[in-house]
Amino acid sequence: MNRITRDAILGIDVSRDWLDIHCLPSNQRLRLPNSEDGHARVGALAKSACALVCFEATGGQEWRLWSALDVAGVATRQLPPAQIKAFAASRGTRAKTDRIDAELIARFMAFRPDTGRTLPHEKIRLLRALVSKRGQLVETRKRLLAQIKAHAKLGSDDLFDVMDGDLKDLLDRQIAGLEVRIEQIIASEEGLATTAAILRSVPGIGPVASTMLIAEMPELGQITGEQAAALTGLAPIAHDSGAMRGKRAIGGGRRPLRHVMFQAALVASHHNPVLKPFADRLREAGKPHKVIITAVARKLVTIVNALCKSRQKWTTQLA
Repeated sequence: MNRITRDAILGIDVSRDWLDIHCLPSNQRLRLPNSEDGHARVGALAKSACALVCFEATGGQEWRLWSALDVAGVATRQLPPAQIKAFAASRGTRAKTDRIDAELIARFMAFRPDTGRTLPHEKIRLLRALVSKRGQLVETRKRLLAQIKAHAKLGSDDLFDVMDGDLKDLLDRQIAGLEVRIEQIIASEEGLATTAAILRSVPGIGPVASTMLIAEMPELGQITGEQAAALTGLAPIAHDSGAMRGKRAIGGGRRPLRHVMFQAALVASHHNPVLKPFADRLREAGKPHKVIITAVARKLVTIVNALCKSRQKWTTQLA
């Protein structure tokens, strides 16, 4: 790997313990430990070759490597796993090993050089981690509440009541603590605080949705409305062939953000003075509920993107 071609691509499959690397166009392979020493060696190789380093989003395994490479001044991209999987299927690749995955990542980057996410700044990274953890705890609490209801119907032992009550109190405190920390981070930087104020001025966008938009879509205000809808997976995808016109559907994008925008759209479809009449027209036209909420969510995303671009708060005249 000491003679890597300049302007190369290093595809890395990141696991807990190892970094499996595939270099294009030389097709050389290397395995390094997922440690500070391994990160430094990747950085040195990439800088010597003016290489672009790319890897999948792995739920956090890649963050230490990503941060180390950013500090070293190496160009990096985080790629969506769903697109890598589809790319593998298009090539007829059915086997799955760390080495194969590393090669697929590199070849996908060569095929789609415009794709992927760059490393957000430190506060956005921390915000994203806090938002993700809050979401996990909220889901845990939701499942616990369902279990509490089931225990109540069965007339379960008081022991369950005590255990469930203690666990619920713990989750409530942890969620509240995360929310305080999230608000502190947003308030500590003028740009983030201004963006949050703009987002929360829109009827339907509350603290959770505004924080998720800031954390998961830092491009907000720097892209077109169509791009914003696509990034959230709310852009309609055509299924046409010849004279046939298939149903449009949504998919892809940043799934956690899309789910939050659906919740915001439910509120906006009843309380936003611009989007409520729009939703009512769709209801009167007989559109299914899911179609209505998706359309409202898509409009909501394009509205907040436009407001962030102009750095103006919501008014019905601007919507």
